[in-house]
Amino acid sequence: MADLFDRILFLKESSIFSKVATDDLRYVAQALEDDVFFAGERVFDINDQGDHLYVITDGKIGISIDPDPAKKEFVAYIGPGEAFGEMNLVDDLPRSATAHVIEDTRVLSLEKSRLNGLLLSYPEIGVGIMRALSLKIREGHARQAKIQSQKTGEDSNE
Repeated sequence: MADLFDRILFLKESSIFSKVATDDLRYVAQALEDDVFFAGERVFDINDQGDHLYVITDGKIGISIDPDPAKKEFVAYIGPGEAFGEMNLVDDLPRSATAHVIEDTRVLSLEKSRLNGLLLSYPEIGVGIMRALSLKIREGHARQAKIQSQKTGEDSNE
């Protein structure tokens, strides 16, 4: 995705940058690198130390939390416009999952030191990212509550 304007529009629709002001997305778009991963590869393994966040432009990634990174039991599938690898950029802890490439995938990647530089220069980018991450956590809580509700309903029917 070479055109800066196209990148900005894409980022505005992405899960992690949707709450960042459009004017600030210009700086983010300029800091991103294009990368490609091929089906069958792993972008990273659980417990790796990471330094990139990825936003999928094309393709599909499966996320596994099994301690064996070779296992392909996915807890989530991630597609275009969605981000992965973002947690490590915030907490400095090892990767909490393995990212398997389900089909050839193009991503825009952002290296940790570049993100840190952006956040120091343009703090509103960080505020937008935090808003998006908060929404992602809320969505996870809502999914978990729905699962719990379904389990409770199944238990009462037995």
